[in-house]
Amino acid sequence: MFTVIASVVILGVIGIVFGAILAFASRVFAVEVDPRIEKIEDILPGANCGACGATSCFAFAEAVVQGKLPANSCVPGGGEGAGKIGEILGCEVEESREMRAAVRCKGGLEESQQKFMYLGVKDCWAATLLSGGNKACEYGCLGLGSCVEACPFNAVVMNKNGLPEVYPELCTGCGLCVEACPRGIIELIPKEQKIYLACMNPGKGKTVTAVCDVGCNGCTLCANPKTTPSGDIKMEGDLPVINFQNNKNLIAGAYRCAKNSYVVEVSFASVEYDIKKCNGCPDQPKPLCVKVCPVKNCLTFDEDTKKAQLSKEMCIGCELCVSECPVGAFKPVEEKEGIEHVIEEKM
Repeated sequence: MFTVIASVVILGVIGIVFGAILAFASRVFAVEVDPRIEKIEDILPGANCGACGATSCFAFAEAVVQGKLPANSCVPGGGEGAGKIGEILGCEVEESREMRAAVRCKGGLEESQQKFMYLGVKDCWAATLLSGGNKACEYGCLGLGSCVEACPFNAVVMNKNGLPEVYPELCTGCGLCVEACPRGIIELIPKEQKIYLACMNPGKGKTVTAVCDVGCNGCTLCANPKTTPSGDIKMEGDLPVINFQNNKNLIAGAYRCAKNSYVVEVSFASVEYDIKKCNGCPDQPKPLCVKVCPVKNCLTFDEDTKKAQLSKEMCIGCELCVSECPVGAFKPVEEKEGIEHVIEEKM
């Protein structure tokens, strides 16, 4: 009995001694943490996505305070987060452009050809190990949802047609879905961008159309200077490349696409037209507005009144008539809110 009691006492004394030593050591060797680090970490999304280049949100906060990373590096935090970090650091922070993911493919189960039926692991990287994947188009989405699994914000979902869809309001532009795609068809574009080309096949004509009904065939209609006078759509090889500046500069080009390869996520109101100002462009074979309008029968010329006639129901709001009209009979109208695929409706 004495042995048991003695053992307990000895262990207790040892515990007290070592506890005192550890307490002393923690005070002597304590590393002070800059309070700004904790404050910055508290305002971060906490996704630990790594888009900033740091291993975690805490590591990012630490790197920012130490000057190793810029304060606007947190992509999910956006401009608002960068501003709050600037307040903590006592400096002005330049806002970075908010980005979002865009799936550059419209060739789902209904539109694209399959080489074979894939029954393996539901992972895009795994599918590529088998003859490069089941899609006949080498640049098409495999539709197995690796991007969905990679997104920590539930901003990417698979639709019934076997394609991933991105919810712009949930997407933070972290880029994890971009890294998760083995075919590189997901890109980050400006968050305010509502029109983009959903095809990355650099082929032309039958090379593309043989494997996908909505693939870009390189016809160049969208990049024609008459269609896109701003020059915001240009051809690089046989594939159009967009300069993301203004949605309205792209609407006519997207409408002219013969294969419906563009994604349009915004509805445009009709332009305002003051028919009283129209003089019919008497020095031209037909009014300039009628000549440049990409929508058939949207603008027509009335031989009796010698004036242009506008169908507001057919107008897509490209505003080519606004810039061409010599008497200012047309005025632009602001975009409508909400997502409507008006181009598909009016074709």
